[in-house]
Amino acid sequence: MTVKAYVLTERGLLRSEQVAYPMEERGLQFGDGVYEVVRLYSGTYIWLHEHLDRLYRSAAAIRLAVPFSHEELAERLEQLRRMNDVREDAILYLQVTRGSFPRSHAFPAENRPNLYAYIQPMARKTEEMARGVRAILTKDVRWEYCCIKSLNLLPNVLAKQEAVERGAFEAILHRDGVVTEGSSSNIFLVKHKTVYTHPATERILNGIVRTKVKEFCAELGIPFIEKAFSVSSLAEADELFLTSTTSAITPIVQVEETLIGNGEPGDVTKALQAAYQKATKPLPTA
Repeated sequence: MTVKAYVLTERGLLRSEQVAYPMEERGLQFGDGVYEVVRLYSGTYIWLHEHLDRLYRSAAAIRLAVPFSHEELAERLEQLRRMNDVREDAILYLQVTRGSFPRSHAFPAENRPNLYAYIQPMARKTEEMARGVRAILTKDVRWEYCCIKSLNLLPNVLAKQEAVERGAFEAILHRDGVVTEGSSSNIFLVKHKTVYTHPATERILNGIVRTKVKEFCAELGIPFIEKAFSVSSLAEADELFLTSTTSAITPIVQVEETLIGNGEPGDVTKALQAAYQKATKPLPTA
């Protein structure tokens, strides 16, 4: 696969070198847009339609028109995959903005959104998933509507950078002592073989893998409770794990300087990882 050889835009499929937008692009100047990241395993999209459903919900929440219907966009993304001859593990990045217009805070009178999508290789984080990762704690200073997958990610970027600088994999965000989610993930606590996670309110992004974990728990008979938990409860957890499109289901074995459980991935997390692997085993791609 040639990285980003072909890119899908609102004008159709183009060579990557043909894609350019004016500097007065509202996604660039205002963060006025939404996005999705979709996993591909062995060249197969994983839960593409669930991601597109969320894209359209996010777009509707900010009164943004996506230039293609759901089914048409799915077809064009499949064409993008074929044109790039994607056969390995990769991610799709898809972004829709309100368009390119002379700078003004108010919406432009004309509806002319920009869209672009590209695919790039990304290996699975197998080592992290096997041994677990360390996380830090940081205050959640994001806006009130984290349920919208918008382009306004600066607080997330700063939290992730703090984690990187402190030798950690993720930053666990909290408001008033309550854990919300990670800088780019959902956070789960396991106690007495029961899984807890923050409810899917406006304070978190309801991750696609998060929704699948809920389904896996039902299939495996693991109690799943959508209930907020405190920062102080992390130290008493039997297990912790995070989920995201790029990190799948990854154990958290240490928060700050505190080991979680015995400092190794737990049985519930491993069972959910096995369910994830089974659910995402790709079919042969033509």
